[in-house]
Amino acid sequence: MVLSKFNLEGKVALITGASGLLGQEHAYALLESGAVVVLTDIAPKRLEAAKAKLSESFAAKSIIIKTMDVTSKSNILSVSEQLANRGFRVDILINNAGIDPKVTKGKGLEDTSRFESLDLEEWKTQLNVGLDGAFLCSQIFGSLMAFDGQGGVILNIASDLSVFSPDQRIYRKEGLSENEQPVKPVTYSVIKTGLIGLTRYLATYWAHKGVRCNALSPGGVFVGQDEIFVQRLKNLIPLNRMANVEEYRSTIQFLCSEASSYMTGQNLVVDGGRSVW
Repeated sequence: MVLSKFNLEGKVALITGASGLLGQEHAYALLESGAVVVLTDIAPKRLEAAKAKLSESFAAKSIIIKTMDVTSKSNILSVSEQLANRGFRVDILINNAGIDPKVTKGKGLEDTSRFESLDLEEWKTQLNVGLDGAFLCSQIFGSLMAFDGQGGVILNIASDLSVFSPDQRIYRKEGLSENEQPVKPVTYSVIKTGLIGLTRYLATYWAHKGVRCNALSPGGVFVGQDEIFVQRLKNLIPLNRMANVEEYRSTIQFLCSEASSYMTGQNLVVDGGRSVW
């Protein structure tokens, strides 16, 4: 059966930043395909809430939660050892953790840091989570995948902003001077573009060990953002809408399963066509 290639029964998948909106969707996708999923995040209460929500649809025994700071190598190693002691081998790693300033209803971007005034420490903090975190998790869990010869899958969650620059016009707000206008920070573009470089590097580095590495670059998800922002963004997208929150599930299933067995080193852009206009 064709669909059998999407079957992940017997596989263990670890997701970073798993308590967030898309992190939970990635978990849903993998649970639906039969995997045991390890939800990791720095926020214990949010992890508990995510597990409770997912347990409404899937067996709680298939959902493991671990508080983990992706910027701490010792913390990641500790989680790896804890899982190994319970007999769990991580077959799939989804590097999803990151700091993403969001557009919210009535507020616009929560972080309005412009390039001219972006603090160096904020730059370092965001790169530490988004890039250093992906590096450390790939180093630790990817090495284990390669070491025992069984291979595995690393999936880096990038963004459509890995292939083009943010159109800052969609974030503008009436009544503000030019130097007060909200913008998508430079850190986000740098991090997501950097993840594509990491993807290509790892895809060739461990290819002979059976470790595949790809990236997913999703477009924006509609979660009730400001109507003016949504309309501006829709005008840039051939399908004339933002993504629904569940629309990336099947892509995750494809990229993490044998359905994509001959695919590695690629950045799969799923953005409603925005990047081709």
